Amino acid sequence: MSAGASRPVVYITPEALVRAEGPWVTMLEQAGFEVRFPDDSTFGRGTAGDAETLRVLADASAVIAGGEHFTPTVIGGLSNLRVIARCGVGFDRVNVGVCTERGIPLTITPTSNHESVAETTFALILALAKGIVVNDARTRAGNWERASNEPIRRKTLGIFGLGRIGRSTAIRGRGMAMNVIATEAFPDRKFAEQYGIRLVDFDTLLAESDCLSLHCPLNDETRGMFNRSVFQRMKPGSVLINTARGGLVVEADLIEALKHGPLSGAGLDVFEVEPVSASNPLFQLSNVVVHPHLAGVDWLSQNEMANECADCIIKLSRNQWPDGAVVNDSLRHSWKW
Repeated sequence: MSAGASRPVVYITPEALVRAEGPWVTMLEQAGFEVRFPDDSTFGRGTAGDAETLRVLADASAVIAGGEHFTPTVIGGLSNLRVIARCGVGFDRVNVGVCTERGIPLTITPTSNHESVAETTFALILALAKGIVVNDARTRAGNWERASNEPIRRKTLGIFGLGRIGRSTAIRGRGMAMNVIATEAFPDRKFAEQYGIRLVDFDTLLAESDCLSLHCPLNDETRGMFNRSVFQRMKPGSVLINTARGGLVVEADLIEALKHGPLSGAGLDVFEVEPVSASNPLFQLSNVVVHPHLAGVDWLSQNEMANECADCIIKLSRNQWPDGAVVNDSLRHSWKW
């Protein structure tokens, strides 16, 4: 940024960060940025259309982004935009191709939220196995029913996607005395050997997993991947955990598998359509535990993601490349703020 120029504007849109104070704000201000927030704290949920998104972010040079949609129209209409810093690791709501065409780096926060997601994954696993939600309701109603519940020790945890989040989940699974198997296109074999994780093909993963946990990105290959055909090949009595992206799962097919088998339960942090409607038929099923897309945002991970986003923006403003954080890394050698 040149001396004497007006201060570039950074918008911070994730709901938990709107008007929140933290080191990330101080970092940006000390680096010469003006920090702004959307007036509507729910803007980052991604329900606004292109016109409203353009209105809110009109002056943005950079955005610490939540779940808003960066479509070709939005990206093309934000004339000052230099960086999109996604607060998280998913970027399916950002058109990466158009960002690259316009020379706009898209960054993510690969080192900040994987442990939070893994913890939430196990919260859902345990809630299902131990009947926490059902037993809470029964006990509050005065029903002292003490039926036995399911162990998770010695059960097989299957992980689809052995990236940072999948690896964090696997470590916790081993700590819970579970057998862990995983399917991953580009596995870290040293990690798998160190933690006793058996790498298997997809059909084996489906057939052997007592609990199948999804930890892969949403893209053209994985969208709707977990459908009727896949559910029919899963182990009878198994459960599905999804803390990745709702679009991986065909919800109508999941409901059928939960009602008629082979699945005995599901723990869901994400949904096909978000925010989810109270009329979603999944909510009528007692063998489903739900959560409002919060797996990666405990307060510690949220703060660390915000700091990581701010650091990426500041480095890029100084023409420094944040290694390992840029999705469209092909811009590296041509980048200039």
